[in-house]
Amino acid sequence: MNGVQLQNATPTLVSARECRQPTVTDWDDEVYDEIDTREIFDLLREIRDPEHPHTLEELNVVQESLINCSDSENFVDVQFTPTIPHCSMATLIGLSLRVKLLRCLPSRFKVDVRITPGSHVSEDAINKQLGDKERVAAATENPQLINLVNQCIYGVK
Repeated sequence: MNGVQLQNATPTLVSARECRQPTVTDWDDEVYDEIDTREIFDLLREIRDPEHPHTLEELNVVQESLINCSDSENFVDVQFTPTIPHCSMATLIGLSLRVKLLRCLPSRFKVDVRITPGSHVSEDAINKQLGDKERVAAATENPQLINLVNQCIYGVK
């Protein structure tokens, strides 16, 4: 990647799950469809890693088992696991997850994005940044940073 030394040059990859097939009621506006963990996972699975040409699902950074949500209680809690304990991209990955959810979910949802406990050496500091609304808002106003986030979310350079 442009002569830059990768922190994790050979990440372990997992096979992507099959996409959920739409049902007839998915397109019926008369049917109330609760947001569930699989739907949250489907929103996040295709986000690209900022360092590798793979999705967060393929790198096992995002897993459905680490997502907790309640449509009736209006919350989404996502834990993500960086590929290495000293990943310098962990904050950018977390910000990409958070921005994608904030863009896609109704505003009634409280969104929490955190590093899986014990999976990163700077877990507390990164979780503090990701949980601070002012820092997240400032980050999304930074043109260079939001460009990187958009590259991760939409897969375009």
